[in-house]
Amino acid sequence: MNNIIETMDLTKKYGEKRALDNVSIHVAQGDIYGLVGRNGAGKTTLMKIICGLATQSSGDFSIFGRKGSKIGEIASRRGMLIESPGYYGEYDAKMNLRIKCRLAGISDKEEPDRLLELVGLSGVGKKKVKNYSLGMKQRLGIAMALVGNPDIVVLDEPINGLDPQGIVEVRDLITRQNREHGTTFIISSHILDELSKTATRYGIINEGRLIEECSADELNSKCESKIELVVDSASAAVAVLEKIGFSQIKVMDEQDSEGHDRIFIYEQFDRTGDITLALASEGITTYEIVKQTGSVESYYLKLVGKEQE
Repeated sequence: MNNIIETMDLTKKYGEKRALDNVSIHVAQGDIYGLVGRNGAGKTTLMKIICGLATQSSGDFSIFGRKGSKIGEIASRRGMLIESPGYYGEYDAKMNLRIKCRLAGISDKEEPDRLLELVGLSGVGKKKVKNYSLGMKQRLGIAMALVGNPDIVVLDEPINGLDPQGIVEVRDLITRQNREHGTTFIISSHILDELSKTATRYGIINEGRLIEECSADELNSKCESKIELVVDSASAAVAVLEKIGFSQIKVMDEQDSEGHDRIFIYEQFDRTGDITLALASEGITTYEIVKQTGSVESYYLKLVGKEQE
């Protein structure tokens, strides 16, 4: 699958501070690309640059093969919601969408109604946008980003301010738009486990640096719940584990810093006591046994912790 967005050692400085530090991401056609990172990690800065709202200090990027200096040529193929939605507070939602459609050269008079229905705002009537709740403004921002069915949509914290039902609706909207229209999304969110329900690929950013980029399948394999077992002999331990009814076992290739073997067990998580007793009865030393509950958030925290160390 071809990459339609690439950044090449993208760097952004504010004085001596690097908001982005040699970041290279790769977004393929049809991806729902999740940008993961705490506040201030550099996610919004990266989104602004690839949308033409900020300029990089060094490095470059391309969208549909066009370098950053020429992305104005594909503006109609890109929608965005970055930071706060841009709207006219004195007008209602439908008028805001009419204006956006006119600016985008869209003459279909049904487009505003279609988008309002799509984001769950069809019943708001003539209420001025300045009187909307944060969640309603966020929905309108998403609708405006989808004007004209763009090929790429960049959404910065799209579920900000939404109630649980609204979060589910936006998640379903993104996956449906991706599935039915092939729309590529770049989405940032601090609610990582929610992001994991839609994203197909991830870029994990910390303090301006990209510390990992991987597919959803790769991340899920790293986030699986498992028992991590450290012993003096992996081969002997595996024989004992199989004897007491374990089959989903993986021996890691690399030993730990002290030369001990590491084993992952992906089943029967309530049997840690049985494991230690069985290994001890065969004279196998257990140095560590930990039950890990997998989630994107826990993996991210562990990864960032290692980075800081």
